[in-house]
Amino acid sequence: MPYLVPPIYGYTMQDNTLQNYIKDVINNIPIDWLKLTTHRLDIYIEKLAKTQFLEQFEALFNNNNVTLEALSELPTAFDYIRLGHPLSCILEWAIAKKHGLKADQIICFSSRVTPVLAVLRKNLLSGKNTRIVHTGNLSEFFDTETVQRVYGYQFEVQQINSGETISQFDGSTIFICEQKDVCGFNLYDSIDFYVNTNTGLGSVILINGENEEYISEIQHVRRRETIAMTPANTLIALNRFVGNIVSEEKNNLEANKKVVLDTIKEVTQAQTEALVASSGLSMQYAIAMGIIHDAMDHHPGKKIKFIVPTNCYGGTNDQARRVAACNDNIEVVDLHVDGDQDMVQSIDKVLEVIAEEDAIPYIIAEIPTNPRVEVPEMVQLRDVLSKERQTAKGSIAIAPVFILDQTFCPNVHFLGEGEVLASVKTIAYVSGSKFPSGGKCTAGYCVANNKAADLMRKIDLHLKLCDNEATGYQMTLLAEQLPSMNQRINGAYVNTREFVNFIQKTLPTAKINFVSEELAEATFTPSVFSLDLPTKGNSEEEKETYKRELNLKLINLMINKIPHESKFCVSYGQLKGCYWTIPATSTQGTTKEGDKDYIVRVALSANMDLERHKEVFAEFVERI
Repeated sequence: MPYLVPPIYGYTMQDNTLQNYIKDVINNIPIDWLKLTTHRLDIYIEKLAKTQFLEQFEALFNNNNVTLEALSELPTAFDYIRLGHPLSCILEWAIAKKHGLKADQIICFSSRVTPVLAVLRKNLLSGKNTRIVHTGNLSEFFDTETVQRVYGYQFEVQQINSGETISQFDGSTIFICEQKDVCGFNLYDSIDFYVNTNTGLGSVILINGENEEYISEIQHVRRRETIAMTPANTLIALNRFVGNIVSEEKNNLEANKKVVLDTIKEVTQAQTEALVASSGLSMQYAIAMGIIHDAMDHHPGKKIKFIVPTNCYGGTNDQARRVAACNDNIEVVDLHVDGDQDMVQSIDKVLEVIAEEDAIPYIIAEIPTNPRVEVPEMVQLRDVLSKERQTAKGSIAIAPVFILDQTFCPNVHFLGEGEVLASVKTIAYVSGSKFPSGGKCTAGYCVANNKAADLMRKIDLHLKLCDNEATGYQMTLLAEQLPSMNQRINGAYVNTREFVNFIQKTLPTAKINFVSEELAEATFTPSVFSLDLPTKGNSEEEKETYKRELNLKLINLMINKIPHESKFCVSYGQLKGCYWTIPATSTQGTTKEGDKDYIVRVALSANMDLERHKEVFAEFVERI
């Protein structure tokens, strides 16, 4: 039996209680909900992410409590706004409340395309058919041919007019609708996934019917390949939800973009124009899909190998494996880079094996490494990457592409004319929530040297295809913060060097991983170091247990004694304060257990009370 297509405009609010409460929330929102990439980390419990926030928010709703003080005391929804934030959670909750659904059935994205890709990915892995039904011109923002060819997602597309009927379908039906109020839904059983899109805001996906198994899959795509709808845009969507007349903020996009691109070129000395994405992982995903596309065009049928450090940032590690899971022709190869394992030697060994197989090598690496803050011998690295190798049949092997995550040292000139990696096909990218924006937004960017310039066109194509370009507001923040980045990097390094020297003197039995003075003179001036605290015990198990407990004692002492500056967080490059984390339980969340680092990682800023941090650390040493 056919079903009517839901109208493309919003609904009439019948429950004024909900509408009035959200209006009051809008009038009283804490400023941190809009301005910070992290919020109330002192009351964040990861395993209760989002649920704890919404449970307590609903209790406020039931008691009609909407004071600024009450809202400010709510626990953090997520530890990082790329994943979600208080306003995105409230928007999802409000839409669900209106339709009698669970809050996790609504997921908002900054991208209009990625929620559709999330369903397509799940159905690819499940072997399920997909139909995309849409009004308007889908091709304006959805590249059907490339999605099918490069991503491997199979689906059929059907354009309809408002009021037209939809036939039954054996599989999932996604209904895409562009509208001003992205919160407006009229639900029918024939549609499994509603995706309301808005060119300026992003999208909201509603998971309808018996499709609960898709929820975590869609949420994980948002976590790894894109970002949640930004706080600024979510606030606009909430205003429209309650009928407030509000326009999208007019950003001087072209002027801001020029400042950003010019500054990146000046900082990196790269000759290619930068691409700017909604986050570091959004950028990384565009790089991955862009170079896969290039491989398909220039080396059809050949195996693709993503060479990834075993203990690198969990998002990088996980994303590479997620990409490989969708294509039998792609494989992730482990790369050991820290401690007793030398990055140069490891890359040499891996490239020899891949050359024998006549496969395409793509190397992803962080310099300095995370969390051990090690820098390889750069000339040796260049030589290993440049070495001509042969396949098993004696032909010349395909040269590698080096994909460099230089988030910890965005000021280093790797790619400019005459620089150390200028002769190696290299793409470098940076997470923008760190030094580029000073923690004010998530937007990231990438550049290439002249050898890799031809790849930037494909990367740009996939950045746009996924609708993952930086928003206008993100560009505004980058234009404000990027020009002072190198100055902040230098100031933060000075503080970090002084703190490291103090710790070495105060607790000489601790092992500190930080760059040498010689590397610092060569412009490697990160403001993060890792601390391997001394331990004791009668067995390796006892020693490990003691050290892990000591890690937490140090961090808890710091954040309790200096709560206005010290935070338990993975952030780096913020405008002020000091951030502490244990990589094994944070940034390495998806890393294999044996490769995790149960050490303390510390990130300092140029604006902090260094003397007070020294005093508290000295107190910690006295206690042990």
